[in-house]
Amino acid sequence: MEGDNDKVLNWKNIIYLADFLDRTNEKRISLLGGEPTLHPEFTEFVLYLINRGFHVTTFTSGVMSSKTLNKLTKEIAPLEGEKVSFVCNVNNPDITPEGELKNQLRFLEKMGHQTNPGFNIYREDFDLTFIFDYIEKYNLRRHVRLGLAHPIYGKANTYIKPDRLGNMAKRLVEFFPLFEKHNVSPGFDCGMPLCIFENEELGQLLKISKNTGSIRFSCGPAIDIGPNMDVWSCFPLSDYEKKSIFDFDDMQQVAQYFNTMLSQIRTDKGGVYEQCQDCEHRKNNTCTGGCIVHGLNSGLSLDTEAK
Repeated sequence: MEGDNDKVLNWKNIIYLADFLDRTNEKRISLLGGEPTLHPEFTEFVLYLINRGFHVTTFTSGVMSSKTLNKLTKEIAPLEGEKVSFVCNVNNPDITPEGELKNQLRFLEKMGHQTNPGFNIYREDFDLTFIFDYIEKYNLRRHVRLGLAHPIYGKANTYIKPDRLGNMAKRLVEFFPLFEKHNVSPGFDCGMPLCIFENEELGQLLKISKNTGSIRFSCGPAIDIGPNMDVWSCFPLSDYEKKSIFDFDDMQQVAQYFNTMLSQIRTDKGGVYEQCQDCEHRKNNTCTGGCIVHGLNSGLSLDTEAK
């Protein structure tokens, strides 16, 4: 939602998108950035979409001005949970700059009852302990959205390379007792390969996720629409085969287009491991073989410090 003046989501486009989603009765919409709360009409957009019958999820760092937070506290905090929610991406407080941390905790104190914590895993030696403290202290929702950092098509960025994902999985397993103790369920963003977990660990995952369906090992369209009405499959593919939302009649057509595109890429490129090609989990769609960008970036010369 944020950006230069000619790239900021405007009222004409937000109304168009609401009508577009309505055509296929899509009633959930997520607002992302950058930092979406920086948009000068952020609160007004949220209230408009709620009045149109949408559930609005905002992905935020929680770092915002006092003016914005006061407006959220007054106009959004009293709303019912089925209408609005936040995912606040948090980091270990020991390595978070003091000013940023202070602002983030101020947001959690005011809006925690509508907020799921989110955590992006981009290194093997991560720590989740503080999240359980946040959940208890700020009355956060008892579900943690776990994102795995992926390569970005055609760019250098930091992520965990496939041969190190097993180590990441072992580290995550160490926190399973805390999930169970605090009655908190984990949820995976896309691109987590199933085979990095042992069978016993997968059983533990199902137990602590309480069979909510939030544990999945897929890589599929998480469709993004930009302020200029460009549409792409997901953030790692934000510079790959963009289209215009005006090329489609409804969201069902958008999903079909990108599903077909990703299916062809998987056929051509396979999964993140050689064994993905003949894996039974991939054949029965239990796992799609990790993030598809690994295959697309293979052979490209990228100056990266990826782990």
